[in-house]
Amino acid sequence: MLPEAKLESLTARYREIEELLCQPNVVSDTKRYTALTRERAELQDVVEAYARYGQVVEDLAGHKQALSDPELRELAAEEIPALEAERARLEESINLLLLPKDPNDERDTIFEIRSGTGGEEAALFAADLFRMYSRYAESQGWKVEIMSLSEASAGGIKEVIASISGDNVYSRLRFEGGVHRVQRIPATESQGRIHTSTATVAVLPEVDDVDEVHIDPNDLEITATAAGGPGGQHVNRTMSAVQIKHIPTGIMVRSEQQRSQHQNRAKALQILSAKLLEIEREAQASAISSERRSMVGTGERSEKIRTYNFPQNRITDHRIQLTLHNLDRVMEGDLSELLTALRSHHQADLMQQQGDA
Repeated sequence: MLPEAKLESLTARYREIEELLCQPNVVSDTKRYTALTRERAELQDVVEAYARYGQVVEDLAGHKQALSDPELRELAAEEIPALEAERARLEESINLLLLPKDPNDERDTIFEIRSGTGGEEAALFAADLFRMYSRYAESQGWKVEIMSLSEASAGGIKEVIASISGDNVYSRLRFEGGVHRVQRIPATESQGRIHTSTATVAVLPEVDDVDEVHIDPNDLEITATAAGGPGGQHVNRTMSAVQIKHIPTGIMVRSEQQRSQHQNRAKALQILSAKLLEIEREAQASAISSERRSMVGTGERSEKIRTYNFPQNRITDHRIQLTLHNLDRVMEGDLSELLTALRSHHQADLMQQQGDA
């Protein structure tokens, strides 16, 4: 069943916006015009789906009435199953479109990967994960910008913080936060034994404006240090790297990839703002109801969300009990099937919550 009163109201609002966007006084008001254009875009899919639904319902009623006409009965009987199937698909699609959206879904992200237990192998796995996500981002036309990088030996990564920007980045990557476990035979293992290592991933919605999160300057301990690097003519040996400690929370952030201290300070504040916003967001979610959290994870960074088993070419997401045997393709950035399954599971949970409310 569809909430037709709500859908009629949304349709009326959509038509009202279209009329407003044609008015000269609205067109000349850039701020209002932009806001209305964004609202229209948010309503368009559900309004168009509901309009098609109305047409299908009308056609279906006409075909059922035609069953009593000897000349039209056969044709009508052939068309009815397809119309009924389309009506069911549209009902499901519309109900999904009506689900409450996370206000951060369209934001860019601050993406963090850290090596966990497992020493050098964990650092190599962290590097593999960053390569995997970077390749997926490239396939989506997104931009990846490294904000902070701490390298390990043999090509591994101790920690990397990157900004990923593009269309619906947070919406697609939001369920990747947690502990990722790898099972494989390290290159240095002479006896062919499988080792288990971990890396942690954090996905934070990027703050558009650092003023969005109130940070008392007195709560900050800011230190300028020499920037590190791989060597060569472009290494900046001046005091351009910036490290910021947020005293009340103990959060420490660092940025050294930019050429000037001013740019690194701005980047570090952006990372800090995203972390503080996430803390506030998690606190609000916990206060609302711990039982209403998503099936695809409690949000705790410590939980093991996924296992990458190289000998079996298998990847398992433990939150939704999904196992795929295409780990080789996943590690090359083919994440679409996995991410779509996680999002679908999340949407199904939201629909169940709506029904229970």
